[in-house]
Amino acid sequence: MAVPPDLRLLRLLQLASPTLPVGAYAYSGGLEHAVSAGWVTDEDSAREWIRGVMMRGLSTLDVPVLRRLHAAWSSEREDEACQWSAFLLACRESAELRAEDQHLGTAMARLLADLGIETARPWAGHAHCTWAAMFSLAAYCWRIEAEAMQQAYLWSWCENQVAAAIKLVPLGQTAGQRILHACSEAIVVGIRHAATLTDDDLGHGLPGLALGSALHETQYSRLFRS
Repeated sequence: MAVPPDLRLLRLLQLASPTLPVGAYAYSGGLEHAVSAGWVTDEDSAREWIRGVMMRGLSTLDVPVLRRLHAAWSSEREDEACQWSAFLLACRESAELRAEDQHLGTAMARLLADLGIETARPWAGHAHCTWAAMFSLAAYCWRIEAEAMQQAYLWSWCENQVAAAIKLVPLGQTAGQRILHACSEAIVVGIRHAATLTDDDLGHGLPGLALGSALHETQYSRLFRS
């Protein structure tokens, strides 16, 4: 798909936009139970939770896999992209985190197909469809470089987490912007670290997130689906 250079930034902004109709607003990624359990209680603890999950989770698993997915799409190796997407799903530590990834990926596949990316259409019913797989496919088709794609991916995740924290803790809008400001610096560090990881290094260990996500399944009162 030919995309003029002066249009690529706009496509990247569209990709990272919170208005993207994939339903990300319905998920907190374990944050809701962290608030309910008293692990996250204010701006400082919300910032440390979000930054911690990003640095010790996304930067050691999602982002390096995202790079490999982008490379696979760029080389027209869809089978390899499927393998990495399946690997990412296998690393999800709870049913809710897995369902979240699959739901966002499927919704993104449908959206991309509607936007003219026919490669995405079969993925809407694919058992191993993930958010990262479809995000990287869009980046490849819109000729977005891997570095910018990773920044957008992490920024979008952080923005969704901050939006959830504002509702759950609750926090003010300015506090949310301070968290995003702090996380933007961590994004740069996380991407740099992800680039150094070999295939054998990929993975994460976040027992608090795994436990919180699993307990969220039976939490009495919930605003979010994860």
